[in-house]
Amino acid sequence: MPLPLGPALRLAVGTLTVLPTGAVTVDRATARGAMLLAPLAVVPLALAAALVTGVAAALDLPATAVGLLGVAVLALGTRALHLDGLADTVDGLGTGWDRARALDVMRRGDVGPMGVVALVLVLGLQAVAAGALVDGWADALGLAVLVCASRAALVVVCRAGVPAARPSGLGAAVAGTVPTALAAAVWVVVAALLALTWVLRGGAPLGGLLTAALALAAAALLVTWCRRRLGGVTGDVMGAVVEVTLTVLLLGATATGGWTA
Repeated sequence: MPLPLGPALRLAVGTLTVLPTGAVTVDRATARGAMLLAPLAVVPLALAAALVTGVAAALDLPATAVGLLGVAVLALGTRALHLDGLADTVDGLGTGWDRARALDVMRRGDVGPMGVVALVLVLGLQAVAAGALVDGWADALGLAVLVCASRAALVVVCRAGVPAARPSGLGAAVAGTVPTALAAAVWVVVAALLALTWVLRGGAPLGGLLTAALALAAAALLVTWCRRRLGGVTGDVMGAVVEVTLTVLLLGATATGGWTA
């Protein structure tokens, strides 16, 4: 079935950023298209983060401050939706009770101790890694590439065969909409893009490929855990997987020497 590109892109932009796009009728084809277009939908947000971190680096601010400003732009530009999903998912997975109780904990939305710890760790790692990477405008554009690449994690969450944990909500609308072959193709493109980015920044393409593989593995492991523990995925799980994937991409960039130019 052909993808309704216009509605799909509007759905992706409206869901993943604060940019207003108006109401969109969500059917399976539109949901599939939105998940496939997610990396493109956040290009304006990624460029905003690149602009802020580039200016901060040009002003010779401390590296941690540069990273924190970049993380702040991403949080503001997504309404902190992914971070909220991360906290709720960790709280749900951390409960020692049954699946229904875990989903109820996630549905309530109040952040528990485990969720707070997860937010502190993930935001701290992202800020430190981003600050270590960005030392100029070219580095800032590399950061934008990583932000866009992290949204490719959504095709892992929404690939065929992964059910929704609830019969309603965002997870139910998009779960299982992306054929496995298309999800694999998206990640082939991501791996190639990261390899090229590493080369342009003076690193080895193998570093980019390894970082892509680690990010994909982290996303797949978290989805598998949620599927076993919760019975499927939810909108909160989508946010959690995006944040974990971004963290792994940033850490991979610092560990593999991708930013050596």
